[in-house]
Amino acid sequence: MKTSKPLRIAFMGTPDFAVAALKALHEAGHNIVAVYCQPPKPVGRGYQVKKTPVHVAAEEMGIEVRTPKSLRDPAEQEKFKALNLDAAVVAAYGLILPKAVLESPKLGCINIHGSLLPSWRGAAPIQRAILAGDKETGITIMQMDEGLDTGAVLLKEAIEIKDYMSAHTLHEELMLMGARLIVKALDELASGSIKAVPQSTEGATYAAKLSREDGKIDWTKPAYEIERQLRALHPWPGVFFLHNGEPVKVLGADIVERWGEPGTLLADDFTVACGKQALKLYQVQRPGKAAVDGASFLRGARIPVGTKL
Repeated sequence: MKTSKPLRIAFMGTPDFAVAALKALHEAGHNIVAVYCQPPKPVGRGYQVKKTPVHVAAEEMGIEVRTPKSLRDPAEQEKFKALNLDAAVVAAYGLILPKAVLESPKLGCINIHGSLLPSWRGAAPIQRAILAGDKETGITIMQMDEGLDTGAVLLKEAIEIKDYMSAHTLHEELMLMGARLIVKALDELASGSIKAVPQSTEGATYAAKLSREDGKIDWTKPAYEIERQLRALHPWPGVFFLHNGEPVKVLGADIVERWGEPGTLLADDFTVACGKQALKLYQVQRPGKAAVDGASFLRGARIPVGTKL
């Protein structure tokens, strides 16, 4: 749908999550004069330099791409100011916006955040919501300030976190929701029909950045917590346990009504006791190997029932 009042905007984002919003704003007819994203980085075994998803999408649209390492440099701030923007849209950009940048666009800098703020401010809101067992999450469109996701709220929309949802499936739904809501928010900002509402300080939680260690299984936890961990950390960083010092990734598991000492292999179908109930690991993967079903892994690794993992 075309916007009723095209705005002169800059788009600031880096990963796949931001691409849908960039495309939606472009299709709505807004004048995107520049796209800011993280610089290309060497990846993989060959260390080939790879552009970010937003970088690639912007070039396909013929939009100028800028990749500063920081926006604290006064020269970069002047270049940003010279764009003479109505608004800047920010989605998982990865750089802190200094006050000079935040105050430069006429309508300010508008952020697309993957939670119902003030819940899960920070870097990993989708994963943290699943890990915590939240029943819902959503998208918040907010007016940015100098705090960490503390700005006034323009729009919110909720979505149920279903029991089968992984971080990947929830990410895909929130990505599309964010793209739709940012177009609506800009239209209403341009017409003056939307009012920013300050965030409540009650219920604020912080979504800390994920690390590989977040994926290590603690068998003393209830099975339902480990199952949530499995869904929340797919595809990255993944969930694993150690066997003979080697990390074994768990790609799929079901909760079963079995009991035993936590971490004990209870059956040759790869049922492992947890702090409460047990998990049947139906797909696992060793480093550098193809994924296999749990029973096949046990036969190959010769792990007998009763082993403590």
